[in-house]
Amino acid sequence: MKPFVGNHAGNINNQQNNLIMSTKTKTPPNGANGANAPAEPPTYRINPEVEAKIDAHIKENPKYWDYLQAMPRERLERTVVLNEVRELDRQQRIREGVLKQINRSPELKQAYELLVKNVPDEQKEDVIAQIGRTTRRAVARVQGQQQARGEAVGV
Repeated sequence: MKPFVGNHAGNINNQQNNLIMSTKTKTPPNGANGANAPAEPPTYRINPEVEAKIDAHIKENPKYWDYLQAMPRERLERTVVLNEVRELDRQQRIREGVLKQINRSPELKQAYELLVKNVPDEQKEDVIAQIGRTTRRAVARVQGQQQARGEAVGV
């Protein structure tokens, strides 16, 4: 099967249960690495659930699949890199937004500083951003559940 990439309206990334394909390779047997490693191509893990989603998406979007298959390899590779760059940019924007929100409130900033008081100084901002993202997701999840319950009850 040829690789699948893309970011468009029907993208599998928009589904509620996001699945990420693993790009990690299996470790060489007997700890072989470097100059001693055999000249075999890497073996990639296969996740049947991810493969099924990919197959379903291909079946639902045959024109897009044909478009990808017709792409020159270099263009396809650059598309994959572009998607990774976009994802990294998105993560950075989220991180900056979380830190900006925390820094706007002195009480909130003080609470986060208290949480990370024992973290090394060079890691504090990263840990604060991580806690902030996790908190933001948890709050959004709870609010979504409350809205769903409110609609079900007829409030």
